[in-house]
Amino acid sequence: MYEKTYPSKRFNITLDFLKKHIKTSETIFDLGVPNPFSKIMVDNGYSVINTKGEDIDNNQSALQEENYDVFTGFEIFEHLLNPYTVLQNVKADKILISIPLRLWFSPAYRSKTDMWDRHYHEFEDWQLDWLLEKAGYKIVDRVKFTHPVKKLGFRPLLRWFTPRYYLVYAEKVK
Repeated sequence: MYEKTYPSKRFNITLDFLKKHIKTSETIFDLGVPNPFSKIMVDNGYSVINTKGEDIDNNQSALQEENYDVFTGFEIFEHLLNPYTVLQNVKADKILISIPLRLWFSPAYRSKTDMWDRHYHEFEDWQLDWLLEKAGYKIVDRVKFTHPVKKLGFRPLLRWFTPRYYLVYAEKVK
C-alpha cells in the first residue's frame, strides 16, 4: 500500500486527533480493509473492526450488523460513489472522517491499474461539512493540514503551504 512513501505526518496527526476524541474503551468500525493505520489504532489500544473488502456502495450490511461505538473513514469517502447512503447506515453516534482535499493545481486521482484506487469525489471542506450535516451529524472539531513532498517544482512547493487533508470529528444530532 505504501511501497514508496509512508505518510508519517498524516498518521501522527490522525492518531493525535483520534486520541483527543475517542477513548480506547470504545469499539471502532473502520471503513475499509485492514490497513497500516488500522494496525496503528490497534497498537494504541483501540478495538477495531474493518470491512472485508465488500463494495460498500452496494452493500452496507456490515454497518448495520456489527457492534461498534465509533465510525471512522480515513481516506475512503473520496472513493465512494454515494457516501451519503453509507452515512445513513452508520449506527454510531461518533464519526471521524478524513479526506484529501481537492487541489486547484492537481487533477483528480485515478489509478490506471487498480479500479478501487480512484477518487470519484474531490472534496472541498464545505462539501464534507454539508454531507455530514445532511446525514444528521454536527461537526465538533476539525483540522486541515499540509502534505509536503520532497520533490522540486511548482506543485511540490505549493504542497508546503496548501492544506491537503481535512479531518473532522462529528456527533449524531439527537
